[in-house]
Amino acid sequence: MQPITEHRMGICFLLLIVGFCWAQYNPNALSGRTSIVHLFEWRWADIALECERYLAPNGFGGVQISPPNENVIITDPWQPWWERYQPVSYKLCTRSGNETEFRDMVTRCNDVGVHVYVDAVINHMCGANAGAGNHATCRSYFNAKTEDFPAVPYSALDFNDAKCKSRSGNIENYQDVSQVRNCRLVSLLDLALEKDYVRSKVAEYLNYLIDIGVAGFRIDAAKHMWPEDVKAILEKLKDLNTKWFSAGTKPVIYQEVIDLGGEPITGSEYFGNGRVTEFKYGAKLGTVIRKWNGEKLSYLKNWGEGWGFVPSDRALVFVDNHDNQRGHGAGGASILTFWDARLYKMAVGFMLAHPYGFTRVMSSYRWPRSFVNGQDVNDWIGPPSYSDGTTKPVTINADTTCGNDWVCEHRWHEIRNMVVFRNVVDGQPFSNWWDNGSNQVAFGRGSKGFIVFNNDDW
Repeated sequence: MQPITEHRMGICFLLLIVGFCWAQYNPNALSGRTSIVHLFEWRWADIALECERYLAPNGFGGVQISPPNENVIITDPWQPWWERYQPVSYKLCTRSGNETEFRDMVTRCNDVGVHVYVDAVINHMCGANAGAGNHATCRSYFNAKTEDFPAVPYSALDFNDAKCKSRSGNIENYQDVSQVRNCRLVSLLDLALEKDYVRSKVAEYLNYLIDIGVAGFRIDAAKHMWPEDVKAILEKLKDLNTKWFSAGTKPVIYQEVIDLGGEPITGSEYFGNGRVTEFKYGAKLGTVIRKWNGEKLSYLKNWGEGWGFVPSDRALVFVDNHDNQRGHGAGGASILTFWDARLYKMAVGFMLAHPYGFTRVMSSYRWPRSFVNGQDVNDWIGPPSYSDGTTKPVTINADTTCGNDWVCEHRWHEIRNMVVFRNVVDGQPFSNWWDNGSNQVAFGRGSKGFIVFNNDDW
C-alpha cells in the first residue's frame, strides 16, 4: 500500500501547485461579471460612490485604481499624472485620498460586489533626481540622491546600482535583458528584488492591502523585474479577506509586460505568476478599425491567439490604457482613445463582444492637447485639479455623463450596454461569423447574443 499512498500524496501536492497558479488568473469577480474599469486618477470617495450608484447596477465586476501608496510631489511640471508612479513609501495617502477614505472605498465597493484591483508600483522608488526632504504626499522624509527612504525603510543597500552594467545607470538597450531588469527605467531607483528583505517589504505592503479587502494587483513595470523575483514576492502573499471572498482565494495578478515582438523579453516568461497585459491587442485592433495598411474588419475572424496574442486565459486586454492614450507605452498612433469617439466605441464594443481575454474598460480625463512635431507636449498633465493641486471631484450631469473634465467612457451608453452584453453571453462559444469581405462583420455568442459591426463608409 505504501507506493499508492506516496502516489496520492504526489497528486495532492501537484493539485496544490496547480491551485496556486490558477488562483492568480481568476479575476475574483462575482459570477456573471466579466469586465473591470480603470478609474484613472479618481479620488477614493468618488470611486466608492461610483461603485454604488453605477458600477454595481450595470454589471461591472471591479475597478482598477491608481497607485494608493505615498509618492513624491513633483512641481516641475506641476503635479503630472506620472508622479503617482514614483513611490516614497508604502503609506496609504495620495491625492486620491487618505487611508481612512481608502478603507471606506474598498468596503463600500466590495459590499455591492465590485472588487478593487490595485496598481502596485514595486519595481522602483522615485526618480534619482527627485531631491530630498518631505515633499511627498504623506510628508515622509526621503533623499533620492543617497537612496534613503526611512518610511519603508530602504537604504542604498536595497537598490540595483551595482548590478546595472549600463554607462548611465539607466536602461540604454532593450535587447540586453540584464539592463532591462537591473538598470533604472527612466532614472527611477531600481529596487534589488532578489534580496529577501526587499521582497518582504513589498509583500508586507501588498498583504496590508489584502487585509483591507482588495481582490488583486496590476503589477506595474513587471517587464523590468526578473519573473522569479515577482514569483518570490507572490509566494509571500496572504489569501484574500474572507469577509468578501471564499476561504483560500488568492489575489488575481496581471502583470504589465509590454511585448510587441522584436525584443528578447516576452510575456510568456511571466505566465507562471499570473495574467499579462496584452499590448498587441489595442495596437492591432486600432490599425484594423482605422483601416490602415489595407486592414479590414473581415480579417478579425481568427482574432485572438490567431493574431499571435498570448492564450486567452493568460490575457488582460484593453483598447487603450493611461500610458498609450498619451502616446507612451506601446502601440503608437494606431491606439484608439476617447478623442476618436466613434471609432473608439466600435473598438470597445468589439472587445466586449469577443470572448478573448479578460477585459478592462478605460475611464479617462481630458487635458488640453498641444502638438509639436506630432507629439502632444501636454501629455504630462495630471487629473482635473484646483489651483492648489487638489483633485476635482467627479460630478455627474443630468444626462448621466461626467463633468469637471472627467470623460467617463464607461458611462457612454454604447460601452455600458456592451458590458452587459458580455455578462449575458459569458461562456458561450464564438459562432456564426459573417463578413462582406470588407468592413462589415457579424458574429454570435452561442444562442444568447448576436452583434453586427459596420465600418464601411456606407
